[in-house]
Amino acid sequence: MTSTREPRMTLATQLVLGTLLSDPSSDHYGLELSAEAGLPSGTIHPILARLEGLGWLESSWEDIDPRVEGRPARRYYRLSAAGADSARAALARVSHRRATATLRPAPSGH
Repeated sequence: MTSTREPRMTLATQLVLGTLLSDPSSDHYGLELSAEAGLPSGTIHPILARLEGLGWLESSWEDIDPRVEGRPARRYYRLSAAGADSARAALARVSHRRATATLRPAPSGH
């Protein structure tokens, strides 16, 4: 179920969405997204949880034996089809607002 709500479009959220949209049909795990977006994992994971709560992301745990692999299992995230559309639209709105804001004249008297 995809929500019609939109997350707060912080710069960090924009970076995460941009990273996910760079390959929207692939699965991505937290540390990979962290490295690609240039953000700490402590910033990435709350954003991923919010996006998943809105229905923009789907996630699943990797099916491995951590002892054999020598690392913890990874949780993989993928944009849902509707989530990818919502993310593109949200980023376009942010870009439009940013462009519009730079075109406005400075307030008089300053």
